[in-house]
Amino acid sequence: MMHIEEIMEFLPHRYPFLLVDRVTEVEKGQSIVGYKNISINEPFFNGHFPGKPIMPGVLIIEAMAQLSGILGFVTVDRKPSDGVVHYLAGSSKARFKRPVVPGDQLRLESRFLTDKHGIWKFDCRALVGDEVACVAEIMTAEREV
Repeated sequence: MMHIEEIMEFLPHRYPFLLVDRVTEVEKGQSIVGYKNISINEPFFNGHFPGKPIMPGVLIIEAMAQLSGILGFVTVDRKPSDGVVHYLAGSSKARFKRPVVPGDQLRLESRFLTDKHGIWKFDCRALVGDEVACVAEIMTAEREV
């Protein structure tokens, strides 16, 4: 279990762009599970969409990428304080199955697939309850900063 203080050691993101609230499971080199609580106070709801707030799909992808970055760091025993960052390098096979709205808890899951030439690939899902909200393959690249 990782609380927000430890998550912030693994991710350089800060409010309003830190999109992982808690990590509930992590298996080094294998998989990670966490969540993001979706509140009406999220700044993106002001314009997406007035009167019908829906979390932007690109931010769901970003949340899955952030979770995947934590798994990458845990796997190689490094943190941004070591002078490295996991950048989002790409996504593919993204599909959105249901909207994510205020009051939802977005369960994030990422499973390590491959590491080729420093590009890590992860199989990711975002769920609300038992319903899949989004699936995608996410790629990250560890780079020195």
